[in-house]
Amino acid sequence: MPFQSPRSKEETDRRSILMREKPYVYEKVMKFDEKLRRGESIAIIQFQYNYSCNFTCEHCSVKRFQGKTNKRSFAIADVRELFRQADEMGLARVTITGGEPLTFKDFDDLVAAIDPQKFYINCDTNGWLLDEKKAVHIKGIGVDRVQLSLDSFNPEEHDRFRGVKGAYERAMKSVDIALKAGLGIFMQTVVTKQRLYTDEFIKFIEHFNNMGIGVFVTYAKPVGAWEGNFDVLVDKGDMRYMEELEKKYKVFTHLTSAYGLNMGCISVKGMFSVTQYGDVLPCPYIHTSIGNVFEEPLKDIVDRGLGIKHFGEYVDTCIIAEDRDFINNYVAKKIYGKPLPVSCSEVFADEDRTRRPFNEDARLFKK
Repeated sequence: MPFQSPRSKEETDRRSILMREKPYVYEKVMKFDEKLRRGESIAIIQFQYNYSCNFTCEHCSVKRFQGKTNKRSFAIADVRELFRQADEMGLARVTITGGEPLTFKDFDDLVAAIDPQKFYINCDTNGWLLDEKKAVHIKGIGVDRVQLSLDSFNPEEHDRFRGVKGAYERAMKSVDIALKAGLGIFMQTVVTKQRLYTDEFIKFIEHFNNMGIGVFVTYAKPVGAWEGNFDVLVDKGDMRYMEELEKKYKVFTHLTSAYGLNMGCISVKGMFSVTQYGDVLPCPYIHTSIGNVFEEPLKDIVDRGLGIKHFGEYVDTCIIAEDRDFINNYVAKKIYGKPLPVSCSEVFADEDRTRRPFNEDARLFKK
């Protein structure tokens, strides 16, 4: 496999567990290399099933999607059809998000409609509602892992950031609860340019690493409640510093190599979002629709997204967190101030079409 990066022991162990517990999902994952070589997506589906939430977070990326609307929303039958198509495409992973998924009254039906035997299921949560009974229950119905959001190791800062007093205490308790229930867990945390270099951030990583828990870092994005907030954005030097931390700690970003593959920016090829209203976004933070699953097949939509060079070719940065040209020319000029999501036909022109599928770019598989 000349284009495959060396596989770590941790990666090998994860695959062994997957092979034992979800053999059908494992078979799909083992075809990821082949799919990428054919120029196909291996995306995690970030499924924004419902925007209801019990928090009012300072950085909420879906703030402008929330509120009353007459748009068609997902019913359980629609979920079943979406994931039937996703399975046919060889996709294997989903993250249930919102909003706050543990507020969904039809959460059990949602998981069943996705089908835990066919997908590895992550669930975002702020931890407020994750008690012992809930943790055991969601593991029992097929949720593989929770992705717990915590944005400061300082209780007051986290509570202020999340807009709910006691949010830190409940989140920390939910960590122990998940571990006790045998539910997979990693921590998600938003990092601004300013936070990246603080002692608090290092203590945050070390605390959870010492518990055997990995930390996923989301770089701050100038969208949602942070629309126009460019002061918090990282630059390439900051990202190089983050790469050095990855060598020392169990910490990672969307740019971190996964499944032995370095895809750079994973928009469309490694992740896409599906909104409550059926629109497919290249990533959770690029609020342009490449199509709607209520109107056309998922495969056609994904192929359209891969035909846009920013998503279909190798990009060695997070374009919505660091690439100021992309942010200024596409997001600020063509998305800000408009009803969301904005159609990709309004955002990207003919010169934005890719001239080669990403499988022809060997950097996609660089070591």
